[in-house]
Amino acid sequence: MAKKDMKLVPLEDRVVLKQLEAETTTESGIVIPGAEKEKPQQAEVVSVGPGKTSDDGKKIPMEVKAGDKVVYSKYSGTEFKVSDDEKYVIVRQSDILAIIK
Repeated sequence: MAKKDMKLVPLEDRVVLKQLEAETTTESGIVIPGAEKEKPQQAEVVSVGPGKTSDDGKKIPMEVKAGDKVVYSKYSGTEFKVSDDEKYVIVRQSDILAIIK
């Protein structure tokens, strides 16, 4: 299967995120050079797993859904590169700090 046709299907309480572009200018208008940009902490949810199973066998529902914009922990997750311009981050739901409304 070619990488372009690949679909990431997360397991348990994992979530596939596509990072949103980092700001290239500050609020005051200062341009941030490429090397100085930090890893963005905002992303769009691409897909979610079915949820974790509790000790008593019940499925714990996911709180996020595909399309949600979220803030996640800065150094969490595993990066997965499909192509030079297509990168994803796979995190556990507990690494997601907030949903942006």
